[in-house]
Amino acid sequence: MAEFTVKLVETEEELEAAINVRMRVFVVEQQIPAEEELDDADATATHAVVFKDSEVIGTGRMLLVEGDPAGTCRVGRMSVDREWRRHGVGGLILEFLENAARAQGMTHCLLHAQEYVKSFYAGHGYREQGEVFLEVDIPHVEMVKKL
Repeated sequence: MAEFTVKLVETEEELEAAINVRMRVFVVEQQIPAEEELDDADATATHAVVFKDSEVIGTGRMLLVEGDPAGTCRVGRMSVDREWRRHGVGGLILEFLENAARAQGMTHCLLHAQEYVKSFYAGHGYREQGEVFLEVDIPHVEMVKKL
């Protein structure tokens, strides 16, 4: 199995590399408009990146849900370069972000999963809540996990 390193984004270069992965996955592959992919939350989110050697091949982010007394965070922008999918990279990112959330006192993680990957999140302890909805014209389902 390939060796991967997952870490917190600490430099502008790492954040740029994370955004580049998102652009390849969401904008190029899934045809999501770039202006829909990038948002103001990138400035305040906790970002994780996965390195294979010196190349960033995966990313995700975690935001605190404002005004939630229960301590909920929102995981999102999970993306892995196509050639590294099904190698455990997504699970590394998810686990890293969940640990970061716990360290910040969060008790629940919430996410909007594209419907075709909801089984990935279910395999990591997330459960569906609510109906399927469209986000950027792609079917999603809200999922939550108690940390």
